[in-house]
Amino acid sequence: MNFSLGQRWISDTESDLGLGTIVALEGRQLTILFPASGENRVYSVQEAPVTRVIFNPGDVIRSVEEWELEVETVEEQNGILSYHGIRLDTEEKTTLKETFLDHFIKFNKPQDRLFAGQIDRFDRYTLRYNTWQHQFTRQQSHLKGLIGQRASLIPHQLYIADEVGQRHAPRVLLSDEVGLGKTIEAGMILHQQILTGRASRVLIVVPENLQHQWLVEMMRRFNLYFSIFDEERCDEAFADSPNVFETEQLVLVSLEFITKKRRWFEQATLADWDLLIIDEAHHLTVTKEKPSTEYLRIAELSQDIPGLILLTATPDQLGHYSHFARLQLLDPDRFYDYDAFVEEESHYKEVADAANQLLQQGELDEKNQTTLKTLLKETDITELLAKAQSGDDAAKQEILSMLLDRHGTGRILFRNSRSGIDGYPSRKLHSYPVELPKQYKTAMSVMGNMGGIQTPEKSALRALFPEKIFQEFEGAGSSWAGFDPRVEWLIAKLKELKHEKVLLICAEAQTAISLEQILREREAIKSAVFHEGMSIVERDRAAAYFADEYDSAQVLLCSEIGSEGRNFQFSHNIVLFDLPLNPDLLEQRIGRLDRIGQKFNINIHVPYFENTAQEVLLRWYHEGLDAFETTSTTGQLLYKEFSDDLLEFISEHNCDEEELDPLLEQAAKQNAQLRKQMEQGRDRLLELHSSGQGKSDALAAEIEQLDDDVVLPAYMINVFDMFGVNQEDKGENTIILKPTEHMLNPSFPCLRDDGITVTFDRATSLSQEDAQFISWDHPMVQGTMDMICDDDFGCASVALLKNKKLPAGTFFVELIFVAEASAPKALQVGRFLPPTPIRVLLDKAGNNLAENVAFDAFNNQLSAVGRQTGSKLANALQAAIHPLITKANELAGAELVTLKAAAQEKMQTSLNEEQGRLVALKSINPNIRDEEIQVFDKQKAQLDEFIEKAQLKLDAIRLIVVSH
Repeated sequence: MNFSLGQRWISDTESDLGLGTIVALEGRQLTILFPASGENRVYSVQEAPVTRVIFNPGDVIRSVEEWELEVETVEEQNGILSYHGIRLDTEEKTTLKETFLDHFIKFNKPQDRLFAGQIDRFDRYTLRYNTWQHQFTRQQSHLKGLIGQRASLIPHQLYIADEVGQRHAPRVLLSDEVGLGKTIEAGMILHQQILTGRASRVLIVVPENLQHQWLVEMMRRFNLYFSIFDEERCDEAFADSPNVFETEQLVLVSLEFITKKRRWFEQATLADWDLLIIDEAHHLTVTKEKPSTEYLRIAELSQDIPGLILLTATPDQLGHYSHFARLQLLDPDRFYDYDAFVEEESHYKEVADAANQLLQQGELDEKNQTTLKTLLKETDITELLAKAQSGDDAAKQEILSMLLDRHGTGRILFRNSRSGIDGYPSRKLHSYPVELPKQYKTAMSVMGNMGGIQTPEKSALRALFPEKIFQEFEGAGSSWAGFDPRVEWLIAKLKELKHEKVLLICAEAQTAISLEQILREREAIKSAVFHEGMSIVERDRAAAYFADEYDSAQVLLCSEIGSEGRNFQFSHNIVLFDLPLNPDLLEQRIGRLDRIGQKFNINIHVPYFENTAQEVLLRWYHEGLDAFETTSTTGQLLYKEFSDDLLEFISEHNCDEEELDPLLEQAAKQNAQLRKQMEQGRDRLLELHSSGQGKSDALAAEIEQLDDDVVLPAYMINVFDMFGVNQEDKGENTIILKPTEHMLNPSFPCLRDDGITVTFDRATSLSQEDAQFISWDHPMVQGTMDMICDDDFGCASVALLKNKKLPAGTFFVELIFVAEASAPKALQVGRFLPPTPIRVLLDKAGNNLAENVAFDAFNNQLSAVGRQTGSKLANALQAAIHPLITKANELAGAELVTLKAAAQEKMQTSLNEEQGRLVALKSINPNIRDEEIQVFDKQKAQLDEFIEKAQLKLDAIRLIVVSH
């Protein structure tokens, strides 16, 4: 290397120092000043790790005075380069000596980095190319947004999520029965809408007691981080923004909050939202005379929000007019008149009755045959009916498919029932009467009604918890667990089930804490507590300790609130240490284990004090509602009807069979009638449509195949290794990731300072609460790919090809171009023209060998070369490489034209098909909104324009030199 004062060099090992100037040459040492960073470096002349910065004609360079010059010629005098060209601001010819180049210069173009000696490691170039390939594949996948949820692949949920999540501004009512996963369905729809760019600002409104459950579900299952807005949060945010709801993209509020706080409600209506989700929508009640305040608030809020998703397990339970009013929220133009709706709905029953007979009996009576011919009058179905009557299942399915397209609320109302879904376990109650201890009897006798006059419900609640009365009597610090016979029963039961996992749920956090302490201190039984006073991280650790197979907790002691939103279906034994007064809470408790995918029948263990309020409530649930061993869909209705008598029995500890039995018999009779009405009223056609008719089985199989693919784990482990992320094998298909001091990027996506546990296995993520499920949809994967592609990581490399069949010194230039179309995210241009890598492999004569020489096969023949050697090779061949880059640009440009034409054709074909289907359906199903059809015309025009403007950029370059 020849050095002269004033020359500009860049450090090979510390490229962040900027552009250096040689300021001293003394004997065998030289000193380089790096003005951008204010640093000096002294190097040996023989071994200086630096590269001379030389620009070429056509490059645009910047002076220290910040004006730019387009280089036309380069001249060297006394070792100093002078660049001659046109000054861009004045358009005058001028000269810029290298000494006066901008110190802050950064080499962004791959070819500039190659010739400046900023050579990347061989494996980084390979990773960059593979990342672009993965990006390309994922952008086009119809599964985008459907694979990342931490949830089992349940067909009816996948169908609803796929059907609704693909829509523009979906407006639907999800009304699956309790336990079928409406929250997961809504989350999957939301996840798709966000990942595909259809939505970015989302507001979720839920009852106050479900806020935490939704927060946890969205975070744990979908990696969506919502912010709860309450009075305190709004007051704080008001200091930062005139509209507090503009400070976050994903917001969660309670229905009570926006109903009672007019000021904050008005701000919510003024904010821009893409999607509104309402849980427990049956609280939005309306009569013909007067709508409720809750309904009016949501009606005002939703009128300017494009997407609306309502969730309720009981759409028609609290009044038919309220059901119509909620449908009116979804589409006021379609549901404009209640009487017209009732008239139209009467025909839905004809459709459903015909479908039910076709499904259940296979043969149709004359009335239903006539009904079907009338309903499907635009198609001659005589031949199909004849085949269906003779037992042809294909003919039945074709008739049902026709009915589905014509069914009134099929596109906006989805409902599945347990009786129509396979995969649920049976439930068995085991009740254990114990005697009320004398300490409780004394406390209850002395305290009596000292609590003062209370509502019947509060009196009943007080009677159900004698331990609380005892603590009032003895003092808050007194311990009840030492003498309560339920504790002795629990210890004995855990010993009996010593090889089983047991979930215990109780009403209060303090009860769970007291039980854990006595189990640990008296019997050394491994247990964990799980309550609302713990942070989410602490709860995750407790749940993971319970879920682990080895050296883990046998029992998890949960409070009522703490267990919300968690599923522990790897266990099939649940202890209800006390019982809630609310039947929905009882179902929620059992629902922690009673879920699709549960492999064993569920044992429900209930200890209770005989001849007390607890016995009354146990018998009410078991004999009156059959709520332990079947899913209670009638609990709230029956509670409202019988609550006066029931609460009196509970408050007075009245277990007299002569008095209590008639009440329970009457409730059981009413329960049977209600269930029969619900079964008769089941719309089998709607349920068939909502379950997807088997379409989602193929979807589930496709996702399972992707889950089993080793490409993602191999890719991410390679990334962890290359970026310096520490990996510890935790076992059970899990890895602990921790940051290190030597990471290439100190802020690796989603990696916390204290590390995280991850798994690539869906089943493991469901049982290991602390393990994040890494899929192609996970923000760590998305963030990693963006980090690599948006940076200059691996964009310039040099490699050796040892091949004796080729003359030594022969070289090839491999260039990776990326074709990109910039468009608003909501248009999803990536479906048709995602960022597409175009590979060009040129020999020294300019022949493109890319089609005949595959990347992986070629890459496997190459070997790495040191940075200094690579820099010398690149500089020696620089003059020959420049014309090859020009040639490659021409070849890639021609391929871009072909790509754009194919993308435009694919876009037009795809959107025309979707639009055509909706136009055809609208003629027979008015549920399809005009807006849904018109949006396609706008999309086609915009996409055509953005695809046409797609640009090409050189993303990476690699020089390959043949050696022997």
